[in-house]
Amino acid sequence: MSISKLFLACSLALGSLTLCLAPAAQAEVNTVAKKAVKGAKKAAKPSDTGAAPPVSPEDAEEAAEPGVEGSTVVDFDCELGNKITIYQNAGDESFIALRWKKRLHRLKRVGTTTGALRFENKLYGLIWIGIPAKGMLLDSKQNRQLANECRNAEQLKPAVQG
Repeated sequence: MSISKLFLACSLALGSLTLCLAPAAQAEVNTVAKKAVKGAKKAAKPSDTGAAPPVSPEDAEEAAEPGVEGSTVVDFDCELGNKITIYQNAGDESFIALRWKKRLHRLKRVGTTTGALRFENKLYGLIWIGIPAKGMLLDSKQNRQLANECRNAEQLKPAVQG
């Protein structure tokens, strides 16, 4: 018997075996998939105790809406009609509250080598960078700018030349 005839015979035998086993294998796959979906639905249901999943203290602090009573308020007008409001307490330069799209976020100051003011909220991926000429808001999770060319009333004044 030649090698090509042997190969053809093995291929036909394997093909017929696959056709015989395919319906049984498909039924088993469907059963396993249905069990997995049921398990996922059970896991997605909230627990009967009503307890929230454990959250780190830092995440809880970043997720909570900050209080802005007694804060200094600075409004920024940005390109494309975007508006940002920053609230800062005089005694605490480590944090700011930033209002963006009707939501108030708490951002923590991060040191820089350039002297720019940089504040971050890692939970939401927000980064505020302030330089003397302008400010910008970035989304670190989607790697894009949310607002650029943000200027407050002081930055909008024409520069005095002397």
